[in-house]
Amino acid sequence: MSLLDRAVSLLLPAVPKPIVRHFSSRYIAGPAVEDAFRVVRELRRDGAMATLDILGEFIGSPQEAEMNTAAYEELARRIAAEGLSETNISVKLTALGLLLEPELCLENLRRLLSTAQGLGNFVRIDMEDSRCTDATLAVYRTLRREFPRSVGIVLQSRLRRTLRDTEDLCVEPANFRLCKGIYLEPRAIAYTDPELIRRSFVLALEEMLRKGAYVGIATHDEVLVWESLRLVREFGLSRERYEFQMLLGVDEELRRILLGAGQRLRVYVPYGEHWYPYSVRRLRENPQIAGYALRAMFRGA
Repeated sequence: MSLLDRAVSLLLPAVPKPIVRHFSSRYIAGPAVEDAFRVVRELRRDGAMATLDILGEFIGSPQEAEMNTAAYEELARRIAAEGLSETNISVKLTALGLLLEPELCLENLRRLLSTAQGLGNFVRIDMEDSRCTDATLAVYRTLRREFPRSVGIVLQSRLRRTLRDTEDLCVEPANFRLCKGIYLEPRAIAYTDPELIRRSFVLALEEMLRKGAYVGIATHDEVLVWESLRLVREFGLSRERYEFQMLLGVDEELRRILLGAGQRLRVYVPYGEHWYPYSVRRLRENPQIAGYALRAMFRGA
């Protein structure tokens, strides 16, 4: 991580909103659902799939959880109406009330999954910071039994618990997104050394593939892309058994390389009116992205 990256990320809260919006515009589709579908269609023309996320987690009332649930249901209907069968949904459970009332969150997600399953769609439960991990996995375990083909979970190789969670979850058919994780957690529960995070990623991926899980390999780290392809070859997997996943606007050259090699690749496309808290949080949690955005801005100028 360069000093520029770190300096940019620390200064973000003091930066005027229009400038933050400029920084984040390549990573967020826009404030409206029409912006998201425009990006999805562009990605589709390039041969990539998409997963859509409505920004606005860490809500303050059950009413907001209800509004978010209804918005996600409408999003699932819109995906079906647009005929975008390979586009699915990502949701953070705090947006559905996880930190307010876990039972309310469970019922809201159950409702969303029922709608998505009826439309032939799939919902990925995003993983948030460590205070949410146990509750998120509990919700996933409960609803996986009811919607085994319509719900998946995210695990983060940064966390020391991830290999154990992988082993526990693979006792039943599982669908994972595996990523490094952007939440900076205490050393007691998370690896802080980049090489250890990489090694944890490879070990978890190997266990997932060995146990027959479907994996969305979510990384922009070309070393991990190489390791992932090595494991895919060793296990003799067809391309229907896994996919690569990347963030909107990050390392588009690597995205093109993977697509050009015939790999299946899905891009995470966030959108919504709550773009500012998301932008500041993500850019501060991942200083490399902040520096990358600044350098891209100057190159464009």
